[in-house]
Amino acid sequence: MDKKYYEGIGRRKQSTARVRVMDGTGSFIVNDKEIEAYFTRLGDVSAIVNAFQVADQPNDKFDVTVIVRGGGVTGQRDAVKLGLARALVEMDEELRSVLRQGGYMTRDPRVKERKKPGLKRARKAPTYTKR
Repeated sequence: MDKKYYEGIGRRKQSTARVRVMDGTGSFIVNDKEIEAYFTRLGDVSAIVNAFQVADQPNDKFDVTVIVRGGGVTGQRDAVKLGLARALVEMDEELRSVLRQGGYMTRDPRVKERKKPGLKRARKAPTYTKR
């Protein structure tokens, strides 16, 4: 690797994550916390770090720093996952097809539907009363 770091931007719902991958000792920092301290739900950490296994890269050779803003836990997790995959592709272009087959390179386009006038939420109508 000839650059200082490789960067990828990931987005999901209202979340945006800036992921930087560089040579190092295997630390994974998210918003100045360890990844296990930031993503406490079961399976979130493994879903993110699994991109290294799919790309057949040892995650203990890279330091990863993430700044993630907006949204909730699931949106942030998927934004970090996409950002990490994009950073790995920037590092080595040959990983693109492998990560695409694993489903890591596709942005999930689903977002919250807007509220419509006269309704309680996007589609929930007020209760009909006959009398």
